[in-house]
Amino acid sequence: MKKTIRKFSFNTLFVFTLCAVFFVFSPGHAEAQVSPEAQRALRDANISVLSQRLDPRNFTLPLLSGGNAALSAYRGKVVILNFWATWCPPCRVEMPSMETLYQRFKNQGLEILAVDVGEDNVTVQRFVQSNGYTFPILLDRDNRVSSVYGIEAIPTTYIIDREGKIIGRIIGSIVWDAPRVITAIDALLKS
Repeated sequence: MKKTIRKFSFNTLFVFTLCAVFFVFSPGHAEAQVSPEAQRALRDANISVLSQRLDPRNFTLPLLSGGNAALSAYRGKVVILNFWATWCPPCRVEMPSMETLYQRFKNQGLEILAVDVGEDNVTVQRFVQSNGYTFPILLDRDNRVSSVYGIEAIPTTYIIDREGKIIGRIIGSIVWDAPRVITAIDALLKS
């Protein structure tokens, strides 16, 4: 009986290993399918394109404006998924340029989802109203989503293509309305 259990355990382990190898190297993890023009424009803007497109973990969070938002609802759009907080100086510096970018491309398929990490509604509401930001603000009060995404520093931003795949990650702030970034987002929206 013990030999059977050992053999079963070994066979099970072997099958799981094969499945894991197949999953890691399966076509679903193929090289990022971003047009060469968009890749070049993203690199010119110092936004690195991942060598493999990754499936983001779906989540649902409360919106500051009311209701809830699920990441999966934005499939078909290019999404800038930004993790931030009101007390973070680099976050505060980049947000006006995010608003400019949002206003420029929101009707062309760009969505900015700004996920506030660990703060209460009142603090975030005051900050957003005093600065006039109009892109969706999501509230990760218990840091559940930021933990899943491995956020160790803010701002951290993921760029998600129209097919719902992560194609880039930026740690730190950038100037979102800089000409090279505008060119990169425009190319990504067209690819």
